[in-house]
Amino acid sequence: MPSTKRSVDSLFINSSQQGTEAFQTALHTSIDSLLEEWKKEKGPYSGILPGKLAASVKSLFQFHPSGEAIDSVFRDVKEHLLPNLVDVSHPKCLAHLHCPPLIPALAAEVVVSSFNQSMDSFDQSGIASLVEERMLKWLCEKFTYGERADGTFTSGGTQSNYMGLLLARDSFCENTWQWSVQKKGLPSEAHRMRILCSKHAHFTVKKSASQLGLGEDAVVLVETDEYHRMDMSDLKQKLSDLKADELLPFAVVATCGTTDFGSIDPVSDIYDIAKPYGLWIHADAAYGGALVLSEAYRGKLSGIELADSITIDFHKQFYQPISCGAFLLKDQRHFGLIDYHADYLNPLEDELEGILHLVNKSVQTTRRFDALKLLLSLRLIGEEGFSKIIDHTIRFAKDVAALIEQNDHLEVINPEPEINAVVFRFMDEKNANEINKTIHRTLFQTGTAVIAKTVVNGSTCLKFTLLNPRTTITHIEEILSDIVDIGIAHIQSGRVLR
Repeated sequence: MPSTKRSVDSLFINSSQQGTEAFQTALHTSIDSLLEEWKKEKGPYSGILPGKLAASVKSLFQFHPSGEAIDSVFRDVKEHLLPNLVDVSHPKCLAHLHCPPLIPALAAEVVVSSFNQSMDSFDQSGIASLVEERMLKWLCEKFTYGERADGTFTSGGTQSNYMGLLLARDSFCENTWQWSVQKKGLPSEAHRMRILCSKHAHFTVKKSASQLGLGEDAVVLVETDEYHRMDMSDLKQKLSDLKADELLPFAVVATCGTTDFGSIDPVSDIYDIAKPYGLWIHADAAYGGALVLSEAYRGKLSGIELADSITIDFHKQFYQPISCGAFLLKDQRHFGLIDYHADYLNPLEDELEGILHLVNKSVQTTRRFDALKLLLSLRLIGEEGFSKIIDHTIRFAKDVAALIEQNDHLEVINPEPEINAVVFRFMDEKNANEINKTIHRTLFQTGTAVIAKTVVNGSTCLKFTLLNPRTTITHIEEILSDIVDIGIAHIQSGRVLR
């Protein structure tokens, strides 16, 4: 019988030969399980709803005091877990901005998880900190930011948007009242501060305002044009009204890729209108930021270099595993507004000696080495490879919109997609909203397809988010046929199932 020391050693990599072998066995077993699951002819989801998954969850939580053999554990994983996960790589999984991950990025995930670097301090990460910094410099160059620019990797758009508005708030308070929010909290006049964004901006603008102590009511929604982009006339009017009411607009969020339509606000025009007021311009390019790598559509981001800060999500059109995002800052000096020093982690003396501690410019402490995923993807695929994928999906979205328009039962809401999202609905004079809800639910519960449901001007609509370059027009034709069949069946039955 092996000693306790030897048993424990065998559970960790690099501590013993046994540990290395255990790691390799577990890795191979998990990969084999995945490959067997993906070989099956199946839809993007099993269709099973939460109430009927309880037995599978219970089977996974059968702990044994002394542990189990790898084969036994992964047998349960293969039987109870994998079949009931949503397969985001399936060509009929088209619901959200949730991408199929690239193989190079998956390989990087193994390295990232195995070495388990923490990006907050140099003595926990080594060269990883320098790699992340170089990747951020490359990103800043891609967005044609100047020499003062910098950034940090984040968990995604929510955190990046929060950081943009956090720095905008603190910068405004410092410049207006010589007030340090970091040290003193919010000033008494904070209730007058306002953020502007389009009515189609991401919900995290309001969420950030609430978390920043300003409240959701501090967000002023600007009307949009027929293409769901911020309306410049209304922006001018809103700013004039705020000034007349003696309120204090301090930031405007330009959305470069709205969730539903992929619409891109005209950043240059926003800059011309907002900068005379001294506003911080934050570009939420979580969705559209990848266009910076597109040869054909890079121009859609014209003016984004004028923004004071930018949000990018790599787990959308950069095809990276969740989570992976970045926050870019035009003037790195603003990171000083959130700088903290802890004696045990990032003492000031280290900074003076030039030792790199990335926690100095992040709202997180412990962070993963996510930059490696993007690095390996770029090394193996190249910028041209990314451009081909992105350009293909945008052109494909236009083809899909044209195909839907040919169907007498369907209506396209955005016949000229800005990026690669197509919003449409099944038409019916009496029960269109209920029928579209039923179509969405039926496709999911039968495991036929996973598509999105949204609301546009009070009407329930369906949406294809066409991130997957492996989705073909045949897949779309099959889904549309199912959609029409479900809709017609309900009309003919004279009732809508709830």
